[in-house]
Amino acid sequence: MKTLQAYRFALDLTPGQERAILAHAGAARVAHNWALSRVKAVMDQRAAGRTYGVPDSQLTECLSWSLPSLRKAWNTVKNQIAPWWPEVSKEAFNTGLDALARALKNWVDSRSGKRAGRPVGFPRCKSRRRSTPSVRFTTGAIRVEPDRMHVVLPRLGRLKLHESARKLARRLDNGTARIRSATVRCHCGRWHVAFCVEVERAVRAPARPGSVVGVDLGIKHLAVLSTSKLIENPRHLAAAQTRLRALSRALSRKAGPDRRIGRRPSKRWQRAADRLGRAHARVANLRRDGLHKLTTDLAREHGTIVVEDLNVTGMLANRRLARHVADAGFAEVRRQLAYKTIWNGGRLLVADRWFPSSKTCSGCGAAKAKLALHERVYTCDTCGLVIDRDQNASLNLAALAAQLNTAGSGSVAARGADRKTRPRGQVAVKREPGTVSAGQAGTVSPQGGTAGHAFITTHCK
Repeated sequence: MKTLQAYRFALDLTPGQERAILAHAGAARVAHNWALSRVKAVMDQRAAGRTYGVPDSQLTECLSWSLPSLRKAWNTVKNQIAPWWPEVSKEAFNTGLDALARALKNWVDSRSGKRAGRPVGFPRCKSRRRSTPSVRFTTGAIRVEPDRMHVVLPRLGRLKLHESARKLARRLDNGTARIRSATVRCHCGRWHVAFCVEVERAVRAPARPGSVVGVDLGIKHLAVLSTSKLIENPRHLAAAQTRLRALSRALSRKAGPDRRIGRRPSKRWQRAADRLGRAHARVANLRRDGLHKLTTDLAREHGTIVVEDLNVTGMLANRRLARHVADAGFAEVRRQLAYKTIWNGGRLLVADRWFPSSKTCSGCGAAKAKLALHERVYTCDTCGLVIDRDQNASLNLAALAAQLNTAGSGSVAARGADRKTRPRGQVAVKREPGTVSAGQAGTVSPQGGTAGHAFITTHCK
């Protein structure tokens, strides 16, 4: 099975190498800003012509926004715009033009409704001080040295790694991987190189192919499994709050940038900002490491994993829980499970966000109309079952997979979902990239009403 996988390594650069990378990043920014100004000029000229009643056939000729067209236009003027262009790699200019082409496409798709999610705005010019320096190489000499502590990139030469690249080197030596691109980027004062690699992965199977586990994500416990296992929430951001507050106060006392009076940041302010950035990066790294270990263990152990489609954006609107929800990383758990289940031969089922996993009794199936958030123990009024709220939700999620297997290609009803029903005949189908819908019809409840729709998506293998 071929798949794209990223390998990222920290770099230990010399001052000369850092200046060379910054020069490449500056070249990418120059090409991006020039192409953007060219596109905006053509758009403004055509808009002005329409206000004067000029026919469309006589308006200024459109400028194609594709990468080949932008690159061709750049090559015709690079001697005037950037006479120093031979000093850097051609991939530097290609990086800026490619970023603009992608941004314009996203903007057009968002306006036309082809792109889901929040609206995407029109691209803006990149600033030398506010933008993140980055350059991407797709051609030329890109390799890992035999000592596995150095990499070679075009025009930049031999760069020292902060850690060994043995995992990537082993795949390259065995012929099961091919480097497609390398991106050098500065994040929180630290330079990294990320390789986009096409990997030939062996077909694997989970340790327990027939095992079904429901995963209920939360704040008190990061994950509660239907197997009664509790995954503690490390709360990395809360643990680092004392240090982050101290660094933030120290930063506020320094002379920072002020565009109103044209003041540049002082050296002390820049050093304080770097210290604060490194502290935030450490929290992010700890969180990422913990989530990777959790999702890897789940994908390797169980054949079927059931999670909820949580409305994380809505949760972040709660001012009392927003910080804790962001610290837990609910969306990252689901994203990692999506591809790790494919790598390990399992499947991921995503229950609809309106499925009442917490309100439904895992013993008798009765559903409560309301269940307050502070009620951490679920007590069933029908059968008298008393169980932890999160444990009850995980059991309901695990049972959802059994309903899908029993129903086959039919629908799975979400009993008691507190949601406005649709008119009969209107069925909402939930589609996601890389998923296949496995049941999207509502059912009529015994009381004569229409039960909530439960949609389950199964990731393709």
